Amino acid sequence: MQTQRIRRLADAGRRAGMEALVLMPGANLHYLMGMTLHLSERLALAIISTAEDSVRVVLPQLEQPRAQQEYVGGMPVEWFPWSDEEGYRVALRRAASNLIGRTVGVEYTVMRVLELRALEEAAGIHSLDATDVLASLRMRKDADELALMREAARIVETGMRIAIESLRPGRTEREIATIWEEVMRDEGSSGPSFATIVASGPNSANPHHTTGDRRIEPGDLVILDGGATYRGYCSDITRTVAVGPISAEQRRIYEVVQAANQAGFAACRPGVSGAHIDRAARSVIEDAGYGRYFVHRTGHGLGMEIHEPPYITATAQQPLAAGTVFTVEPGVYIAGVGGVRIEDSVVLTEAGADSLTTVDRALRVLE
Repeated sequence: MQTQRIRRLADAGRRAGMEALVLMPGANLHYLMGMTLHLSERLALAIISTAEDSVRVVLPQLEQPRAQQEYVGGMPVEWFPWSDEEGYRVALRRAASNLIGRTVGVEYTVMRVLELRALEEAAGIHSLDATDVLASLRMRKDADELALMREAARIVETGMRIAIESLRPGRTEREIATIWEEVMRDEGSSGPSFATIVASGPNSANPHHTTGDRRIEPGDLVILDGGATYRGYCSDITRTVAVGPISAEQRRIYEVVQAANQAGFAACRPGVSGAHIDRAARSVIEDAGYGRYFVHRTGHGLGMEIHEPPYITATAQQPLAAGTVFTVEPGVYIAGVGGVRIEDSVVLTEAGADSLTTVDRALRVLE
């Protein structure tokens, strides 16, 4: 499978005018070669030719045994290890000898100045942004990837249900997050896919609240936003729960966000754009008079990274294909009142769309 992915990348890079692609340690390298090279102050990168079946890997000598063990592609790899005593320059010049003066695709959002300057010094490359080329491969998940993502969703939802049952006045946000994360680990997660958010009372009006030591009180809206990582793939879900009776305005906000979530999901089908989905969800909130309180995009892609293309925004015009996974997460946040977010992870199918997340979206009021 990885060999096919490498060849698809080489074909896409060649069509984009790239004679090679250089990948950093991270999700793309893991996706293509199965390797989890450690990103540190030591230079490590992979060079993939677009003209031939050629993969060269420059890496610290201490990383080579694990990298060779992890590599799952059938394509031969040339290894160029270097030691701390000798430094990376000789190994890089040898590995990049076929790149001199060439046009090379690099990851603009991942590659550091260290690697870019080293490549320019070693081979005088001309660099192009390969972000879209790489994203076009990873956006469409195959059956194996979707199976892993469904399991990641099951794990996070198992933890969420127990976390919700554990909500009660006097408990802190951090206590609830810890309960959630412990269940996820027990269910097979390697860890949260991002910092678990439990935002209670006034903190629920902050979309990216950092979970803290505030004690939950009667009348609170509590936003629970979490994800699990399972065998390299992420899940993401948000629900909002009321602890005890809430005000009419808080209930109204919840109903509006729930309707926006439903409208966004209903708009999901192959061939539509992120802008179309964003408009479907956002218009519900705007028509209810809360448009200025919906302060973030409607969603983001999901896979080996918690945020990856495509992005569900007003400017995203690219048609989305079957196999694409992303979130639909409208929200309203009003200081002094509270906030509500309802988020689902959605996969586009040939028949329409399927929600990987299933926890009940109706308002739950905990007595």
